[in-house]
Amino acid sequence: MKKRGPIIAIVGVIMVMASLSIAMSIVPSTMIDSNSLQASSLFEGMFDEVSNEIQIMPGKSEYVSYSTLSNVPLLWGIQINDYQPDDLLSIKISNIFGDEYGTFTQDSPILFDMLEIKQSDTLNLEIQNLGPRNVHIVTMFSEDPENSDAFSNPNSPIATMILPLAISGFFLILGAIVTIVGIIVILVDWKNNQNNKRNY
Repeated sequence: MKKRGPIIAIVGVIMVMASLSIAMSIVPSTMIDSNSLQASSLFEGMFDEVSNEIQIMPGKSEYVSYSTLSNVPLLWGIQINDYQPDDLLSIKISNIFGDEYGTFTQDSPILFDMLEIKQSDTLNLEIQNLGPRNVHIVTMFSEDPENSDAFSNPNSPIATMILPLAISGFFLILGAIVTIVGIIVILVDWKNNQNNKRNY
């Protein structure tokens, strides 16, 4: 029986194992627990302001304010710590004059969105818990994130962690594809071998 299939599959498995090993070595052990994996830690240095953990009971709302200092895009985000599938938040953003910037729904562990702020303003976020349990959230704000030092600084967490993780993820997917191809080749060779035996 031909050995090309097993060789391809083994190469794919090695690629998968190597990419997982690299990912595990990049992520600090304190972040491996999903309950402690914070976006603000992964993107450290990118945010101008990160709130303390806020608890919101079911049906209740909490309010967070942020004052923009210049006419630049504003990236805002909310992370639900210890996320559960039935968690649901409604976020209404307005300014001190009552002008609305939109209403957003969050049913995932983390939500990011960009706002175009025309002038210096103070934003108010009304965050309502529409889910059945208490949730603990963290809010994050970054003005003009495209020009953040987090992208230009080679020692920033994005450069030292996020980019290598993205590369590791690419090789993980590639390794999985190579493994599947190897298995298919094994099955095709096995079928051809069985057909040859019948012909004899």
